[in-house]
Amino acid sequence: MTGAEALRAALPRLQAAGVEAAARDLRLLLAFAMELPPGRLTPALADPLPDAAAARFEAAVLARASRQPVSQIVGGRQFWGRWFRVTPDVLDPRPETETLIAAALDGAFSRVLDLGTGSGAILITLLAERGEATGTGVDLSGKALSVAAANAAALAVAGRATFFQSDWLSAVSGSFDLVVANPPYIAEAEMPGLSPEVRLWEPRLALTPGGDGLGAYRSILRDVRSVLVPGGRVLLETGAGQGDAVAALCQSAGLQAVRVLPDMDGRDRVVSAVAA
Repeated sequence: MTGAEALRAALPRLQAAGVEAAARDLRLLLAFAMELPPGRLTPALADPLPDAAAARFEAAVLARASRQPVSQIVGGRQFWGRWFRVTPDVLDPRPETETLIAAALDGAFSRVLDLGTGSGAILITLLAERGEATGTGVDLSGKALSVAAANAAALAVAGRATFFQSDWLSAVSGSFDLVVANPPYIAEAEMPGLSPEVRLWEPRLALTPGGDGLGAYRSILRDVRSVLVPGGRVLLETGAGQGDAVAALCQSAGLQAVRVLPDMDGRDRVVSAVAA
């Protein structure tokens, strides 16, 4: 069987499982199975598929049919032009989060705190883009911290990054001129409506704080001024329709210059504020 024939044979299986963009996902999985960069797959499709690659592809198709995300199957994904390791212990870095990266890079910073760091994608990207900066990433999950540390080492910023366990700011001391977070923000009532890729395969701790979805913001904003230098910035990613509510929480916490920033699709995505 050639690579092209393997793709054609697998397509109905993923479509029957309800996978959106099944053809695109299969190409990514076949490239992974053939140990090729995705951009080099097309010239290889006419060649017979080696037995080992065929076995890897079959296992990958079975996993995707169970709605496991592609990033977990292949072990990572691109974010801001860099490859990040992804496991079921961390949230899959999403393109929308690049809105937060762009906002952070729009200003100066030298010491960054990333709350709920997960894979470390936000902190590591900011350190990679600003070679003089240092940063700290905290998470409640020890397994997530292990993934973040591995990503920091792979992307050559481990010497400027520190990771440790903390329930938001409870174990954090020191001062920072930039605090960033993509906290869990999905309301409890919205959880059943999530796609199986998210609901079944991503860590619940990173998805929802329960209740109205705003609990993590309340916890962060209750204490964030204690670690911010005067003029320091806070950037918080939000869910759809939460921009105004999180902005109001920032104002109640005594932060200034509160703004709601849209993503590329025009949806509220990041709330920005400044410490007095």
